[in-house]
Amino acid sequence: MTTVSIPEDWPTTEDRARAVQDELRARVILGEPGPPPGSGRVTGVDVAYDDERDIVAAAAVVLDASSLEVVAEATAVGRVSFPYVPGLLAFREIPTVLAALDALPCPPGLVVCDGYGLAHPRRFGLASHLGVLTGLPTIGVAKNPFTFTYDDPDTPRGSTSALLAGSEEVGRALRTRDGVKPVFVSVGHRVSLPNACAHTLALTPAYRLPETTRRADALCRKALREAYSV
Repeated sequence: MTTVSIPEDWPTTEDRARAVQDELRARVILGEPGPPPGSGRVTGVDVAYDDERDIVAAAAVVLDASSLEVVAEATAVGRVSFPYVPGLLAFREIPTVLAALDALPCPPGLVVCDGYGLAHPRRFGLASHLGVLTGLPTIGVAKNPFTFTYDDPDTPRGSTSALLAGSEEVGRALRTRDGVKPVFVSVGHRVSLPNACAHTLALTPAYRLPETTRRADALCRKALREAYSV
């Protein structure tokens, strides 16, 4: 487990954080398809908080994309690096998530975030932020549609509908299990939206949520429990 310090130049105000978002958003790459689903490696990242102790734990779990077997994993624990502000949640998580990714013994490949990319009020959620900072292809797979609207996809697994901000498509609602509530997929960086959905389906052979998210969620919660005992 890696212990993380908050970077000295990390934003401390909402205005500064939004200015950083504006600067980095211009560097998001939307014109690349990304790696083929089911090939190479794919990594899930997730975080768990203890706000009373001001602690955040992050986990990165690398899977073989074809077998979904665990290849490597790493965790990091640090102080919460920004107050809770809707739309700026990445600033609470990024330093610790970056430390977990840096601690991996192998390249992560595609990174799947438990959250949003372009499906964000400022079109720059955690997946986009992380992708720009690392240069890695990233997608967001969220449990709920945030503030956006969608029509319920058809019942069969693989059905989709547009996730909309007004008339703008910012992602897709994707049915990963027959008749089960969809997940909400959005592009982060260097991946197309159809490919992001295809990756999500490849990562959900048995459950609603991707195996990357399920495994990273369990690992970051374990890391948080272990941090309590230190």
